[in-house]
Amino acid sequence: MLIFIVLVVAYQFLVQGPLTATLRERRARTEGAVEEAHKAIAQAEARAAEYAETLRLARAEVFKIREARVKQWTAERDAALDAAREAAGQKLQQAKTELEAEAARARESIHALAADLACQVVRAVLPMAAGEAR
Repeated sequence: MLIFIVLVVAYQFLVQGPLTATLRERRARTEGAVEEAHKAIAQAEARAAEYAETLRLARAEVFKIREARVKQWTAERDAALDAAREAAGQKLQQAKTELEAEAARARESIHALAADLACQVVRAVLPMAAGEAR
């Protein structure tokens, strides 16, 4: 029995104590590693959220820039259309003025020709009338 007690005590000091200490240390390291892993995961999630927010802001900025460019292009297009309308209106007005002037000249020419033609008709008719009356 004494040998058994000595063996149990020796087992406690030689095997059980170091084994328990080793298991305790191993458990502490494992729990530490798990805690570090949780911290790393939390940091990664925070970084991912930060990147997502940065990406959202960048997309919003790109959208604003795109909208500004579209407005600028629309304004430029509208200005070009207005200028083209203005030029077309001026050309139309100029063409109307030229056409009216040409019509007036044609009327004057027709009136002058009508007067000459009337004189010619009268001359042609009068000698005949004068010849018949003689």
